Amino acid sequence: MKLDVRGRLDPEMAAALEASAAHSLPPQMLPADPITAMRAAYAYERRYWNEVPVELASVENGAIKAAGLVTPLRRYCPEAAVAGGPVLVYLHGGGWVVGSLDTHDRIMRLLAAHAGLAVLGVDYALAPEHKFPTQLDQVDAVLDRLPEVVGTERFALAGDSAGAHLSLALAMRRRDRSRPLPGALLLYYGAFGLADSPSRRLWGGEIDGLDEESLRFYREAFLRTAEDARDPYYDLLSGDMHGLPPAFLVAVTLDPLHDDTMALAVMLQAAGVPVEFAAYDGVLHGFLHLSRMVPKATDALCRGAAFVRTRLTTAAALPPD
Repeated sequence: MKLDVRGRLDPEMAAALEASAAHSLPPQMLPADPITAMRAAYAYERRYWNEVPVELASVENGAIKAAGLVTPLRRYCPEAAVAGGPVLVYLHGGGWVVGSLDTHDRIMRLLAAHAGLAVLGVDYALAPEHKFPTQLDQVDAVLDRLPEVVGTERFALAGDSAGAHLSLALAMRRRDRSRPLPGALLLYYGAFGLADSPSRRLWGGEIDGLDEESLRFYREAFLRTAEDARDPYYDLLSGDMHGLPPAFLVAVTLDPLHDDTMALAVMLQAAGVPVEFAAYDGVLHGFLHLSRMVPKATDALCRGAAFVRTRLTTAAALPPD
């Protein structure tokens, strides 16, 4: 039996849920196609949380062809960013099915402002139209072209939820293929491979859209076949963690994916990977979007930005081997 989280929420989180409900697309305005309707509802509700932008020196949109797909990009530059300096590549969440550069705009702006680094958002192709491992191939091709796109080879990878999964999968795959690795990983409440866990039994439902049926839908939309569920670049907790870059992990106590992050933290530490970890109580999966009302969202983004800044600037200052 799932536990009721409503009495466990911070007042700010509870108020944010009410605000989200008040700014949701009315059912009669939703498209008939269920996937299109999901994306429309998600985009409409996220507009409220992004309508007060964080001002930066510049925000530039572009696109490149990567792995045969036209891939929209958005580069966020704060005043402190240095030309040719390292960049934080961000991959949005949304169960691999919904989400865009627009839905995660404020998150990327805050990371850029607090890290003092350029952030590059990559609008990867969505499932179910594009199945695993299309997204890995696509973003991998973007990473290989960073010198051309942003004038640097130094980068970190960050993402929330499905974007955290893709970020870790890319780091593991690039390590295995002897490709340049990110200098750091910033992973917010990702799904890393657990099919069952105490947190999946306790939490998740209509309140956060992560009931068992929804989690199964996202997985089946993303994967081509049941066999893909055993692929080490999907089931990341079945893979080798050695040689990965330092990671900052954020978990949410009331999240059905909480134990994915806990297991990942233990495995990375056992492999000798430097790990910083933070867990937030009283909020729900996806709380990063709510920084206008939920202070813990701003705190999580500030701490992640500081971690990335320290790791990338320290690595740049080290003498060559």
